Amino acid sequence: MASFDVVIQNGLWFDGTGAAPAPRHLGIREGRVAAVSGEPLPTSGAEVIDARGQWVLPGFVDIHTHYDAEILVSPGLQESVRHGVTSIFLGSCSLSTVHADALDCADLFSRVEAIPREHMLAAVGGVKTWDTAAGYVRHLESLPLGPNVAAFLGHSDLRTHVMGLGRAVDDRVRPDEAELQQMSKLLEDALAAGFLGLSSMTTPWDKLDGERYRSRSLPSTYARWKEHRRLNRVLRRQGRVLQSAPNTTNPLNFFLFLLESCGFFIRKALRTSLLVAADSKAVPSGTVFALLGGVGFANRVLRSNLVWQHLPVPFQVYADGIDFVIFEEFGAGQAALHLKDEVQRNKLLQNEAYRRQFRRQLDGSFDLRLWTRDLHDTEIVACPDASVVGKSFGQVADERSIHPGDAFLDLVVAHGQQVRWRMTIANHRPQVLDRIASHPALQLGFADSGAHLRNMAFYNAPVRFLRRVQEAQRAGRPFMSLEQAVHRLTGELGAFYGVDAGTLRLGDRADVAIIDPAQLDTGVDAHHEAEMPEFGGMRRLVNRSGAAVSATLVGGQLVYRDGAFAPGYGEERRTGRFLRVGEPRGSVDAPPAAARYSEAA
Repeated sequence: MASFDVVIQNGLWFDGTGAAPAPRHLGIREGRVAAVSGEPLPTSGAEVIDARGQWVLPGFVDIHTHYDAEILVSPGLQESVRHGVTSIFLGSCSLSTVHADALDCADLFSRVEAIPREHMLAAVGGVKTWDTAAGYVRHLESLPLGPNVAAFLGHSDLRTHVMGLGRAVDDRVRPDEAELQQMSKLLEDALAAGFLGLSSMTTPWDKLDGERYRSRSLPSTYARWKEHRRLNRVLRRQGRVLQSAPNTTNPLNFFLFLLESCGFFIRKALRTSLLVAADSKAVPSGTVFALLGGVGFANRVLRSNLVWQHLPVPFQVYADGIDFVIFEEFGAGQAALHLKDEVQRNKLLQNEAYRRQFRRQLDGSFDLRLWTRDLHDTEIVACPDASVVGKSFGQVADERSIHPGDAFLDLVVAHGQQVRWRMTIANHRPQVLDRIASHPALQLGFADSGAHLRNMAFYNAPVRFLRRVQEAQRAGRPFMSLEQAVHRLTGELGAFYGVDAGTLRLGDRADVAIIDPAQLDTGVDAHHEAEMPEFGGMRRLVNRSGAAVSATLVGGQLVYRDGAFAPGYGEERRTGRFLRVGEPRGSVDAPPAAARYSEAA
């Protein structure tokens, strides 16, 4: 009689390949799926999960995170795992903690990703002893990882290490041949260690923190295409992925990425994942269809292999005063964010010449932008002046007979970060999201998990997407089958990046999300706040899926069930692992079955 460590009974099983679901019982042994049966399995000695009426899926794959600092001090990454996410990717947007020292990492990450600098510096500086990719992997594997982890090498990290941060952000300096060779060699070393590929950045709006080179753009943005092509050759040769973002101030820049990705029938295509396909309020309404259509044509005809990352939910963001990355996209906003001292900043915000510039750049209609800058399209959610709560800055301006920019600046000067407000900058039209959801040039995943801690929370974006798919089916207007939706969130991503994640077949690693479709209601869309003890108790924006996610298993171990994490999760033992590209399917290196969590979890 076969014995199992865990038996999942009576669930509707999706294997992540896009195949139709089927009622099945799953038996898990030593971290792998050991049985998929239409008949009940023996349960003696096993941990039993009754999934009757629920969906049993491969764990979700989050391809775009900035957990690079948080994972060092809180390796359980609970804000993702509670939503059925079992694999996360580090090193996005040219930023990683592989080579640069702690001080440089703090300057690279903090302002760009809105992670408090003191916490970034403490998290990295408190543990960083490595400066190689292999050393970084060894450190991750020494942690009690909750989810599985894969990583990109960040180009800004690489450039900083090789050139020094000062030279890397000096537009007059180009790396010499020896430095280009060193960058290529370090990238090859990272790929040999199992990294996904390289992440880069060409949009100049992302700025450095700290005092040394404050407000300069990220090092990756200073690279010329000679440097990019040199590194891309390494990726192309080894079949790895380039993740990047086109320069939003220069639309022609996108075509350089497209040409780099193309095989033209004479070379291997460069697998490329770009940021970001969104139905933005700030661009003509058909732009997202043009982006997807153009890439789809190039993939079919020119043999490119390029996809756009896409957040499949409304892009709603929150801000505290003027401290938010969207203000980096125009000069007056950059000038304010450059000043850390509140007294100096307020003096600037009250200056009439500055205000004229601020108003003019808010109203300007010919520059490229990601945000409409329409202050009527906002909502103030908290402020010491209770009379403005629930209104937009535009409404406040109308009542005071002043320009919306002046109303905004007046409130910021008076109350600073106590003025909390929100808006939706993209993905506001459900019918458009439904139309593009199945486009082959679109890749579901741009959660930015672990970044912009006070500004956004898309940790449960896969759960919210499944809710939309189910509701469309119930309404008689389906835009995608459930099995295709699951595949797009799991197996499709694992296959594109070449990692052992996203499928739940016989022999696969047992990374599992169990979803209760009856609980997929509007509650999953709400935002909440939660303390981060590891970051000094600051309050971050989070999601809560409630009973919609009834259980999460990583490597066959039950880590989250009925709203609670297993005792010792993320502290005492490792359930996740480092996902190496090309690693054999079903590999398991987490603790053996004897160390699994108890039914009390």
